Amino acid sequence: MTGWTILCDFDGTISVEDVIDSLLDRFGRPGWETLEQDWRAGRIGSRECMTGQVGLLDMTQEALDKHLSSLWIDHAFPAFVAKTRELSTPLRVVSDGLDYAIHKILGRYGLDDLPLAANHLAPATPPRQWQLTSPFQADGCRSGTCKCAVAAQAAKTGTKTLLIGDGASDFCAADRVDFVFAKHRLIEHCRAAGIPYVPITGFEDALELLPRLLDGSLLAEHTPGEPALAVTIP
Repeated sequence: MTGWTILCDFDGTISVEDVIDSLLDRFGRPGWETLEQDWRAGRIGSRECMTGQVGLLDMTQEALDKHLSSLWIDHAFPAFVAKTRELSTPLRVVSDGLDYAIHKILGRYGLDDLPLAANHLAPATPPRQWQLTSPFQADGCRSGTCKCAVAAQAAKTGTKTLLIGDGASDFCAADRVDFVFAKHRLIEHCRAAGIPYVPITGFEDALELLPRLLDGSLLAEHTPGEPALAVTIP
């Protein structure tokens, strides 16, 4: 063990595009855009939004599987996973997305055995209908998967925790981990909140930075009590 546990977002972090957005664009019946607007405005939480949106999907199992087969992950993610396993560093995928989709996509790369916390997608009746449940929700949290609770659980193992993420669903958890590899909107959040982080564009960067994380040098570049500054990748 290296003394670190890694929690990694899926949509937009591991995957090239957001899976649920791509499904709604292709198979969503009218009304999902209104739910999206309500979520972005803060009127509803992501769990309520996604539960409603999944209920508006109109697709067969075959159509779902065919669509998922067209979605891709960051080309360097398999190498990153291989390195974490070589270094005995636990990695868990923590997503506010869909477990079925994540398993199907990662399965094409032989990675569907990664531990996963995500919302559960299941067929409903009548045919072509779907339903969402959230086995990793938490009291007082409006997300389907409470990443804060998962981060708290990881901290109980006695290891430090790295979060790899890209967006709003990662903001809360970023406040509760020891270090962040941040993409997109998460970069601005970490900068504004003074959270120790490095900006990455993908898993090539993460792979290069991992040894510096595990040997402590990345953390050493952040002085406790002072605002965190982005670390440049050499």
